[in-house]
Amino acid sequence: MNAQNALITTPVTAELLRGALEVERTEHGVLPHRLPARARAQCADAQLALAESQPSGVRLAFRTRATVLELDALPTKRVYVGAPPRPDGVYELLVDGRLAGRGGVTGGNTLTIDMATGSVRPSYGPAGTLRFAGLAEGVKDIEIWLPHNETTELVALRTDAPVEPAPDRGRPVWLHHGSSISHGSDAASPTTTWPALAASLAGVELINLGLAGSALLDPFTARALRDTPADLISVKIGINLVNADLMRLRAFGPAVHGFLDTVREGHPTTPLLVVSPLLCPIHEDTPGPAAMAPSALGEGRLRFVATGDPAERAQGKLTLGVIRDELARIVAQRSAEDPNLHHLDGRALYGEADSAELPLPDGLHPDAATHRRIGERFAALAFAPDGPFRNDGR
Repeated sequence: MNAQNALITTPVTAELLRGALEVERTEHGVLPHRLPARARAQCADAQLALAESQPSGVRLAFRTRATVLELDALPTKRVYVGAPPRPDGVYELLVDGRLAGRGGVTGGNTLTIDMATGSVRPSYGPAGTLRFAGLAEGVKDIEIWLPHNETTELVALRTDAPVEPAPDRGRPVWLHHGSSISHGSDAASPTTTWPALAASLAGVELINLGLAGSALLDPFTARALRDTPADLISVKIGINLVNADLMRLRAFGPAVHGFLDTVREGHPTTPLLVVSPLLCPIHEDTPGPAAMAPSALGEGRLRFVATGDPAERAQGKLTLGVIRDELARIVAQRSAEDPNLHHLDGRALYGEADSAELPLPDGLHPDAATHRRIGERFAALAFAPDGPFRNDGR
């Protein structure tokens, strides 16, 4: 093993990153973004800013003979007042496609968030270092998957041998957009979010635009999908619109049409899969908004409840049942002229039987075991020989 002072520092550039739409240079290093600057400039929402800066699906990818790797990173961690402490973000090392190590970075910045008042208090700390040693000799392809739920500035990459960007493996690119469930909320690690699991099983390259709390049919997100090269596209629509109580049925249908129209401007014939919501008992027939259950917070845990009235559906308030029906209708209508547009009922990924066996711990988000089930089912359904992402000679 080479001595510490023999390690080579390689600048982290966009060429070494996969899964990011843009890379911002900061005073510390580089910050991967999952939405471009033009999109970020069109919405000042703090939740969106936090979600898109968390690098779900983003990974360093390079080829090297190195046996020692060090990555300096500056994380931004979250602390929720009254809730249990969150674990540090997980980094995962893949060598030639196989998991070879996990680690974390201590220190960094902290956002203390009071869910009751909406206040956010930042504090600042130093970067930390992730180290992997004892890697096998010889040329190998390395991926370091960044924490899916922790904003991460990359400060320095050091190795004991030169690195070069990983070669293109010629795999299809799957571009996915969805809510916190697609983002990976409560998954155990970055490679075990359901989209990452599905991508691994299907042998495709993932670009994950799952944005916690922010799958809201925003036009700038549709334009980001439109402008991102991809071979396969999926959009998972519904849960955030209900738990934010953002719009009524009259606005929802045209907004879905407009979103899909924009995506089709850049991808006129690409397989495009519209996925309706997974089962979520609190919102199946009860509109939003969702709120934290005070009794649960008092016990030091998170639990969401629906605060709407089922009778409000008559005035156009959205529930998951209403959204599923409308999405099925819209896709059926459009697919008459768009044979590459497809629909998947989200309850095929997580339905009533799954809810009985693996209930959502906080009422909204699946746990690690459920992420695995959803990922396996999506891969089996979407990439089946007769599925929307079927193998066409790949």
